[in-house]
Amino acid sequence: MNFAVRDMKNVSGTSLSGHLHLRCECRADGVPIISEQSFSAPIHLSKSHIDEGCLVHSIVNPTAGFFDGDRLESNIDVGSGAYLVLSTPSASRVYRARSGKAAVSLQKFSVGENASLEWIPEPFIPHAGARYKQQTEIYLHPTASLLFFDWIAPGRVAMGETFAYEELRWELDLLLDEKLIARERYQLRPDDQSIEALRAKFPAAHYLSVYAAGGMARQWPAEELDSLTGDDIYLGHGPLTGGVYLIRALCRDSLSARKLIETLRPLLYAAAGRRPPALGRIFC
Repeated sequence: MNFAVRDMKNVSGTSLSGHLHLRCECRADGVPIISEQSFSAPIHLSKSHIDEGCLVHSIVNPTAGFFDGDRLESNIDVGSGAYLVLSTPSASRVYRARSGKAAVSLQKFSVGENASLEWIPEPFIPHAGARYKQQTEIYLHPTASLLFFDWIAPGRVAMGETFAYEELRWELDLLLDEKLIARERYQLRPDDQSIEALRAKFPAAHYLSVYAAGGMARQWPAEELDSLTGDDIYLGHGPLTGGVYLIRALCRDSLSARKLIETLRPLLYAAAGRRPPALGRIFC
């Protein structure tokens, strides 16, 4: 096994350039382990635990959050037959871009043969004046399983910062057997029409996105998902090619968004014939 932690030499001026490299593999007895890891600020890894046959790991940002000019490159690799669950213990925050430079997060996830990955972070909260770009690449083996959550808050609503950020850029490519299945490209700016679709339903809407593939989507609970739309939640879902499914939802506020995730996660696991691993925080 290869483990490495770098120091704060990646500090340049007022910004950080950090990385996370993580590989999960199975031992000879089938137990998933972290075989390689390397990270540097603004990222830290907590201790992992095994639950429901999955290795559960928390990714921690020990700093206050992302500042302008910060850059994080993450490379997550799940080897053949391994089950990995990644979460964050608290919300991710990006602060005002005083220099005008955006904070950048580049994420690459690779899930191998008969392997499974769940990515379930706490909400992303952009502060007033923030600039941020997130680029995600997901590579799936044809037999891999995936459950991938994204949760974007409108800002610090209690502080009067609803959609007060300067710019968010979100990019995602999902490839199955090296074939592009999904591509997202969107830019959110309060000074144009890009966030009107979010505000049209709820003035301070929280946005949730969920990708499911492989065993996590084989028995799709369509009727149960349809029943979740109500006064506080507006939800849609449907299939893509290759047995990949997508859920989109707008929620009235943070409480309704959290309630939805607390409902979705066990629902999708149950439909897949599995029990959700304990994350060691609010979720079951």
